[in-house]
Amino acid sequence: MLFFIRDEIHLLIFLKHPKIPIVVYFILRVALFLIPIQASFSFSSSFIVSLSRSEITTSMAGYRAEDDYDYLFKVVLIGDSGVGKSNLLSRFTKNEFNLESKSTIGVEFATRTLNVDSKVIKAQIWDTAGQERYRAITSAYYRGAVGALLVYDVTRHATFENVDRWLKELRNHTDANIVVMLVGNKSDLRHLVAVSTEDGKSYAEKESLYFMETSALESTNVESAFADVLTQIYHIVSKKAVQAENGTASVPAKGEKIDIKNDVSAMKRVGCCSS
Repeated sequence: MLFFIRDEIHLLIFLKHPKIPIVVYFILRVALFLIPIQASFSFSSSFIVSLSRSEITTSMAGYRAEDDYDYLFKVVLIGDSGVGKSNLLSRFTKNEFNLESKSTIGVEFATRTLNVDSKVIKAQIWDTAGQERYRAITSAYYRGAVGALLVYDVTRHATFENVDRWLKELRNHTDANIVVMLVGNKSDLRHLVAVSTEDGKSYAEKESLYFMETSALESTNVESAFADVLTQIYHIVSKKAVQAENGTASVPAKGEKIDIKNDVSAMKRVGCCSS
């Protein structure tokens, strides 16, 4: 944290005094790292750095905002290579779509915050390559996940057939009852559909999964798919909080692993599928 703030000060030094000799700049840079951060801020009224209090406050506020949330939930994207996981991630987190998207190498993740029942939920969404050669990272990838989107391509039946394998792997590395949504992506390619909506719903009902068809290209149901998973996770946590108040359960502390076993199954039986 302190290093980030000091780097911000270094940048402002150059912006305000672009003609400062490079030697003087490096002396200042070393000084900022050697002395306490409080002393660094005391330079704000001096001629050398000339930083206003508002600039420092604005800079620090930007960093504090990153931690301004009530809950942090890890959600993983799984499924065959080429089903559109990365574009689902970028559409949800940045509202972007890349027609020339290439296969993910290793693991990537992005975050986004949203409000659920007046609470700020920060979603940490992990995307990994679907190729077999990246299976070695599996356990680390799934660790701590409380939700998952299991994605297949509605135009490629083979990706739907592999859903069984992905679901088995997910359940082997996480609690079997984490919140899981089966996602049939690329629904915009209606003339090429190889997996019917009925087939997707039927499988989801059999495995007690939520279900939704999406199009990352047209941004259809992408927001709903992620929001529904995060909302269900939040409701489980809220339910445990109420039980804790009644003395029937313990509420998880921030950063503690969330045990969602049993609670999810009941919720899924109420309504496992949506479209």
